[in-house]
Amino acid sequence: MIAFVIATTGQSHAGEVSIEAANFRNTGAEQWSVNTTLKHADTGWDHYADNWRIVDENGKVIGERVLQHPHVDEQPFTRSLSVNIPTSITTVFIEAHDKKHGWTSRRLKVDLNMAKDGRLTVRP
Repeated sequence: MIAFVIATTGQSHAGEVSIEAANFRNTGAEQWSVNTTLKHADTGWDHYADNWRIVDENGKVIGERVLQHPHVDEQPFTRSLSVNIPTSITTVFIEAHDKKHGWTSRRLKVDLNMAKDGRLTVRP
């Protein structure tokens, strides 16, 4: 069974990258496989979603996925990241970045305690 959690913080602005969903799968001890789906009106190399990251409640970066090219014709799109999240951290946030607007003001809150059988899907 997959748990669905709805949680976002902040307000988005037109043109910012939006975080559509995140799927967390525990792959052992403190290891997680994270698939994050982003949506953005990529126009080319000067304006595209180029990064997403996982941060703790204090803003410390736990993991980061750099996106190497625009996804003009692939929207929304999903990319993966394997990350070590200490068991002492139960809440993380996913933040996304685009080359024009920087880090989006709307991030996705993830409560890892909501995982069922090592799996968790979060949507805004």
